Amino acid sequence: MAALLIVTGGCEKGVDPSIALDNAGSPAVTTWLHYGRDEGGSRFSPLEAITPGNVKQLRKAWEYRTGDLDPARFEGSFSTRGMQATPILAQDTLYFCSALNKVIALDPATGKEKWSHSANPDLDGVFSIKCRGVSYHMDTASKSEDSCSARILAGTIDGRLLALDANTGQLCPQFGNAGEVDLTADFGKVDGGDYIVTSPPQVIGDKVITGALVTDLQHDEVPSGVVRAYDVRSGELVWAWDPLQEHLRLPVGYKPGSPNAWAPFSADSKRKLLFVPTGNPAGDYYGGGREGADYFGSSIIALHTDSGELAWRFQTVHNDVWDYDVPAQPLLFDFPGENGPVPALVQANKTGFLFVLNRETGEPILPVEERPVPGGGPAPEALSPTQPFPVLPEPLHPQSLAEEDMFGFVWFDKQACKRKLAQLNNGGLFTPISTQPTLVYPGYMGGSNWGGVSWDPQRKLLIANTTRLPTIVRLIPRETLDEEARKKLVEPQLGTPYAVERSPMLSPLGAPCNRPPWGLLTAIEFPSGAERWEVPLGNLRDLAPFPLWMNFGVPNSGGSLVTASGLTFIAATTDSYMRAFETETGRELWRDRLPAGGHATPKRFQLQNGSQYVVIAAGGNNYMGSKEGDSLVAYSLPL
Repeated sequence: MAALLIVTGGCEKGVDPSIALDNAGSPAVTTWLHYGRDEGGSRFSPLEAITPGNVKQLRKAWEYRTGDLDPARFEGSFSTRGMQATPILAQDTLYFCSALNKVIALDPATGKEKWSHSANPDLDGVFSIKCRGVSYHMDTASKSEDSCSARILAGTIDGRLLALDANTGQLCPQFGNAGEVDLTADFGKVDGGDYIVTSPPQVIGDKVITGALVTDLQHDEVPSGVVRAYDVRSGELVWAWDPLQEHLRLPVGYKPGSPNAWAPFSADSKRKLLFVPTGNPAGDYYGGGREGADYFGSSIIALHTDSGELAWRFQTVHNDVWDYDVPAQPLLFDFPGENGPVPALVQANKTGFLFVLNRETGEPILPVEERPVPGGGPAPEALSPTQPFPVLPEPLHPQSLAEEDMFGFVWFDKQACKRKLAQLNNGGLFTPISTQPTLVYPGYMGGSNWGGVSWDPQRKLLIANTTRLPTIVRLIPRETLDEEARKKLVEPQLGTPYAVERSPMLSPLGAPCNRPPWGLLTAIEFPSGAERWEVPLGNLRDLAPFPLWMNFGVPNSGGSLVTASGLTFIAATTDSYMRAFETETGRELWRDRLPAGGHATPKRFQLQNGSQYVVIAAGGNNYMGSKEGDSLVAYSLPL
């Protein structure tokens, strides 16, 4: 099933005047100040005008082009790229970032540009060209007319933190060095692409807090996974939490190779807690020589926002050698307990598990068991004999793959998958990686990925989108690497005894070897943790020729939005559709074809004239084979 990649030709940035609605001068009456609407990442909109009864009337209101889409710019590049931002709404303005770190302010009624600021990042070596959002801070101690009394905070893919005047887009000169903080300054030598900020920084009080994505699979001297808080006005470092240095004091020197924190953070201002999802340490698919770095890997970390000191930790995978890092923003919600609401956190991860924890203590609210898992792995790697398994909710993803699960469009296709499976080291979830080809299922895309989950507090439903795509992984002894490298592209994992080869498990015709659905949307009820419904998400358009556009569900990347009116909006799929589902039942009520893949999370807002909008970034993803673009698209009901 060869991917069909169609790249739209470049065009001038700006709004398409042919579809802009005449709403100029209608200010917004709702706000969306954080990446997930609130600091807890609920992705819940209280707006009710767009309902299951009228959602079919949604039409495109405006479309803005960032001007980033220039195929020549990426010729010969191995980077993954895509416009994945969720805009925030403040001061009657939409703020977001393009894949190339252009920060843009738009009129929410018309999509017309108010200002833009290009960070001009150095793309040398950058493997992930993405930006998922920006953050906002209002200085209540300043007058509204003061420069930078309101500011936009944004990270860059070359490791900087910027502060911009929300009214003009100019850099705030009092922040850091002329408006910028170099996040790599204390790391020593940093190669291009080794330290990338793709997630929006977390603003809590007068601090702006950030982590970063570090390069995978290349070497073990990648920069530290340190989490740092800066004064939001001056850019001065307030505190730093390094997973390998429990008692870090300033001035600092960070240790390389520690678990990084690349996904968005969550915060609880009332309790002064920051919640940090972490990745796995350097070494990736080989766990030997980590020297304690595993302790904070693939975990949810709670830090005190005043000091950066550890409040608690909960590990979702022990000794992670499967690339099962925690990829999504922790979602904060009130768990409906028998004796009243319990302050809770739910964490989705690549294994397809949902961990429901008390966010004050880190203790599970719904039970989690340590269960035995397969042993082995190359010496001297020491893997955990057990792994944490939530009892409830039940997994969103199968934990094993057998011969009867194989798929093919035709007989020979299916038989080839059966033969391939029989040759793999296949002991189910958490099978150790070895020099024999090993099935990793869920694969490194998940399960859940960075799109995370959304929460409907009225219906007590959690909405999750997942992918089902198995991966084959093999360690290659370094002494044989030259011979192997001539045959196949492998990742070096320098500093370990092994390089690694990994690829999706596909049939000769290019279809996943596991039977569909390959992408799903699921609703989980609380407090029971039971599944309410589950439906395939996406069809094979753009991945297979017509008439093979079956509704099989497809690999997806992006998040969902739930509304008080009973709708769930999501794009995320490779077929480039934006969809609306009835939250109670999972019934698809509306869809519209985007100009490119909508691998982002939608948002919703309302103007004073009553018009309500749903907005989604449509930037595609070259890695997933979806159509690339550079658009922000808004939908609304006819006036």
